[in-house]
Amino acid sequence: MSFSSELKDELARVQVQEMDAMISELAGFIRMCGRINITGNGNLSISFITEHAATSRRIFSFLRTLYQEDISVEVRRSDQRKKKNSYQVHLREDGACRLLLDDVKFLKNENVFMPRYSIDPYLIRRRDLARALVRGAFLGAGTISNPKKTYHLEFVTSQASFAKSLQRILGNLGVKAGLTARKEDFVVYLKEGEMISDLLSMMGSNQGVLAFEDVRVMKDMRNQVNRLVNCETANLSKTINAGLRQIEDIKWIDKVLGLQELPDSLQEMARVRLLNPSASLKELGELMNPKVGKSGVNHRLKKIQEIAEKLRGESK
Repeated sequence: MSFSSELKDELARVQVQEMDAMISELAGFIRMCGRINITGNGNLSISFITEHAATSRRIFSFLRTLYQEDISVEVRRSDQRKKKNSYQVHLREDGACRLLLDDVKFLKNENVFMPRYSIDPYLIRRRDLARALVRGAFLGAGTISNPKKTYHLEFVTSQASFAKSLQRILGNLGVKAGLTARKEDFVVYLKEGEMISDLLSMMGSNQGVLAFEDVRVMKDMRNQVNRLVNCETANLSKTINAGLRQIEDIKWIDKVLGLQELPDSLQEMARVRLLNPSASLKELGELMNPKVGKSGVNHRLKKIQEIAEKLRGESK
């Protein structure tokens, strides 16, 4: 089972007692996976379509609790390409459908041909109701990538007005989300690990947050180790390259002038460097007699470099 499916299984079990919270969650469902059907005599029926079984059971439970009318669940076998079943929850009684659409503030002026995808402030008047609506939107048509691969959570909708409302609601909850167009759809997305973790917690996930954070901590530690290794490698490479240049300077001085012509302190410095081509400044200082600090070693090596450069200039 995918990380996204496991998360939805947990969210679909989040306990909701208040009718207001159920209605706000249904407001997210109907805008993401709801379908309104009109019969020949003008009566309405509503279908909620999802590929997630636990989500269909949750929608069924909410509809039965709130409207207590003709509700059924239909399972449609998928084709060979998708290899997933489709679960359809149907509310068929016209009066109950109109009441639902009014509760979730979906119809404008009671005209079924003018659906309202933007979110009425009444549905999110409290923080817990806003969280419920976001949970319904995610269960309806949201996905999250396996955090072991990448941090990415998104809500996909065909309606720009709902995408903008959802982005604004998330912002009010303290979650910064991006918004982009993808072909004919609109995608509200999160790519920052901490924001995704916060959102999972707000929607009511506990196990999902723990699993996500476990992966996130391991990835952060691995990245930190890699940064340290890269830094150490870069420093080591820098030390080795500097040592090779210094040895070239010392050999050039020995060839042109002779190391015995250098002051005693520089002679010792040259000898220690030749014997320890990859040693750091600190290590070179420890090998001197008496010991010399890093700044002293650096000063002597610079003197050797200056002498070598002067000799090269004179030889041209």
